[in-house]
Amino acid sequence: MQVDNINEVAVIGAGAMGSQIAMVCALEGYSVILNDIEETSLTKAKESLQGHMNRRIQKGKLTEQQVEDAFGRLTFDANLASVKDVDLVIEAVVEKLDVKRELFSTLDEITPDHTILATNSSTIVSSKIADATTRPDKVCNVHFFNPPLVMELVEVVKGPHTSDETAETAFAFVEKIGKAPVLLQKEISGFIANRILGKLMDEALFLLENGYATHEEIDTVCTKALNHPIGPFALMDLTGIDVNYFVRMQRYQESGNESDKPAKIVEEKVEKGDLGRKTGKGFYQYS
Repeated sequence: MQVDNINEVAVIGAGAMGSQIAMVCALEGYSVILNDIEETSLTKAKESLQGHMNRRIQKGKLTEQQVEDAFGRLTFDANLASVKDVDLVIEAVVEKLDVKRELFSTLDEITPDHTILATNSSTIVSSKIADATTRPDKVCNVHFFNPPLVMELVEVVKGPHTSDETAETAFAFVEKIGKAPVLLQKEISGFIANRILGKLMDEALFLLENGYATHEEIDTVCTKALNHPIGPFALMDLTGIDVNYFVRMQRYQESGNESDKPAKIVEEKVEKGDLGRKTGKGFYQYS
């Protein structure tokens, strides 16, 4: 399938990532279905997107008509059967392999044969999901960065099962929605950005847990000395501390290496439900 044949898009998972990916596509003229099993998640996603769009209108980045048109192209639906006619699916659900495999198997049954099934995951490579479908050649990773409405880069990853046509079409689609894609010809967990970022996260957590500095001080060093736009602990709060936890647990399950387990402080915060911005408290407190 060529990129010009993509007319309808589905995004599965209405969290911060999925909802913003859906809006990015709708703003660029695509008909989009944002699906989630929880009606409350869809309601929250709609309210959040309205807030984002209102701020863009106030700043003069978008007109009221552009926002109205985008919402007109965006459907919020809790019934997975609603995606049965789409040309591209982008999955953005929880970072658990069994959940993704079950979802992709269902998507394989209900979507047309030509539909590309992409996962937004940066840690679960598509080769771990593709054999849950009858179309492994049409399965790939299309990894957006948080927040998708702002971040330009998207990593498109070609697994050993992914056809050249699928990879090229996914790459071209990312360009059409105004993002800057890079294409990895081989898959590796974490891809490029998160493998580099992961090393920084590990060191930041080591320094914190061993009492060398506070999380605020480490974030300050990263923003003021390394010129990062956000420190590692503020970033974990933004993306969700549970995401870091699930990523590390997935890596540990694959390697069996104790050093790949989540940091103790991350595990403690997940157990308490202090997951960052989405719960009002993580490494920092939020109103």
